[in-house]
Amino acid sequence: MVEGWAERTPPRFVMHVKAFGLMTRHPVKVEVLPEDLRAVMPVDERGRVDRPPRELRAEVFRRFLGALEPLRSAGKLGGILMQMPQYVVFKDSSLEYLEWAREQLGGDEMLVEFRHRSWLDDEHRAESLAFLERIGATYVTVDAPKSETAKNLIPTVPAVTSDTAYVRFHGRNLATWNKRGGSAAERFDYLYSQDELEEWVPTLRELAGESKEAFVLFNNNATAQDPRNPLATVSQAATNAFELRSLLA
Repeated sequence: MVEGWAERTPPRFVMHVKAFGLMTRHPVKVEVLPEDLRAVMPVDERGRVDRPPRELRAEVFRRFLGALEPLRSAGKLGGILMQMPQYVVFKDSSLEYLEWAREQLGGDEMLVEFRHRSWLDDEHRAESLAFLERIGATYVTVDAPKSETAKNLIPTVPAVTSDTAYVRFHGRNLATWNKRGGSAAERFDYLYSQDELEEWVPTLRELAGESKEAFVLFNNNATAQDPRNPLATVSQAATNAFELRSLLA
């Protein structure tokens, strides 16, 4: 599959790859693992991998990174997106894990997206960003719905901690963000308006000026009614990307 990505994409194409769930401490069903790893992984009563020892987690890192070699060899591998789950909060053990994960990634770029607001609150924001800079990791700036109560909605804090500026637009659909049983397509179902994107233009230019490379990404989970043609639908990600590119130009 990765060979296909490398072959089908044009020259200079860059692909950032989201880390496998065990690498970011997400719950993972044991059956999605290679067969030889299933037998040695601790499993809970729901069939999920349960707090595996560090050496087994390191083996998952090794195999995942090995599978990306076709992209790496073609010069098309960007960073590894470490989107941390909402229950990974700012504390010493979380910092230790991220530093360990940085070591496992070796020469590949580490992109860190936080999902708990403790990382970016007034007390810890400066320390979190300084930590990422110290370990050589790229901070992921996020645009998402705003909420004073949802702990998994972090504030938008534009910043750069490496040579890369990286921004993810998740949409602003607060009603579906924490919908019980909701899908990713529902959570990220949002088409930005021109005005909302235009708000970001000065910030994106500033971030680009502070970095060697700048990337902006939109979720591609959903479609929307075409604002210019009520009889048609459009890909939200592509529509927003083209709109933002025209605004930046």
